[in-house]
Amino acid sequence: MDAKSPFLLSIVEHMRNLRYAKRTIETYIHWIKYFINYSNKTHPALMGDFEVERFLSYLVNQQNVSSATQSLALNALAFLYKEILKNELSLKLNFNLSRKPRKLPDVLTPLEVMKLLSHIPPQHHLLVSLLYGSGLRLMEAIRLRVQDIDFDYHCISVWNGKGSKHRRVTLATELIPELYQQIQRVKKYHHLDLDNIQYKGVWIPNAFSRKYPSAAKELKWQYLFPSSRLSIQPEQDSQYLRRHHLNESSIQKSVKKTANQLKLDKRITCHTLRHSFATHLLQRGADIRTVQEQLGHSDLRTTQIYTHVLEHGANGVRSPLSDLI
Repeated sequence: MDAKSPFLLSIVEHMRNLRYAKRTIETYIHWIKYFINYSNKTHPALMGDFEVERFLSYLVNQQNVSSATQSLALNALAFLYKEILKNELSLKLNFNLSRKPRKLPDVLTPLEVMKLLSHIPPQHHLLVSLLYGSGLRLMEAIRLRVQDIDFDYHCISVWNGKGSKHRRVTLATELIPELYQQIQRVKKYHHLDLDNIQYKGVWIPNAFSRKYPSAAKELKWQYLFPSSRLSIQPEQDSQYLRRHHLNESSIQKSVKKTANQLKLDKRITCHTLRHSFATHLLQRGADIRTVQEQLGHSDLRTTQIYTHVLEHGANGVRSPLSDLI
């Protein structure tokens, strides 16, 4: 099925009306399209529990996906049948569950983090430092606004993180001078934008933009890491000239390239810095509940994976060989 089919476009529109995040919409559409194509392009209204069970089993048996991936596919199809087709799936679907174990995350040592940050290109240094220094997810850091930085209390406000949750995280004082410099760069862009008669201001959540129409052109609402160019953004049958945030792919490529240059023998991504933040906090004696709050995990069991990382390393079980030397 074509991604531009009227049926899929109607799902996109419905999800937008329900204020689903752009990435969630893209992910759900991917799995719905995958399901339809797997089922010989049969319309979902003509299918039900049996076809969904067969598809979910196929993902495990033939595609060897993880339990998280299988759950994501199930969530997308459950949304499709409940919200779009108004015919909910059974609560007792019978399909093969993925038994693929969750692997322990790769974690950098403090020395490796120091080497990585010292070799990251200057234009990306601050953002990458926040990933490690505050344990932010990549998109949480990229979507920061100027007003989210609290210099008085040395913390950062994260709004609508994963699961649409809000939290406050620590801010390393060492990054404050660099943050002030970054805000000055934002100011320069902002002054140029205000002189452009076509500029409609930065994107603001819909309800808030209606209540405070002037907020889009206030400095405090501008992205902390703005794009270097203005772009046309379609919104509600209109097109607006705005300055969006930095594209996340540039940061991902920068981290990967730097890690390769340093020949670090680990699979390193932007999320590795968040894993390292959590593990190093626990190494320093931080309470696991504190780490859970900093990371924004709903379930403590998600945070406990970092205790497993420690237990599998030098901070866990002492080897009997150590007593022979």
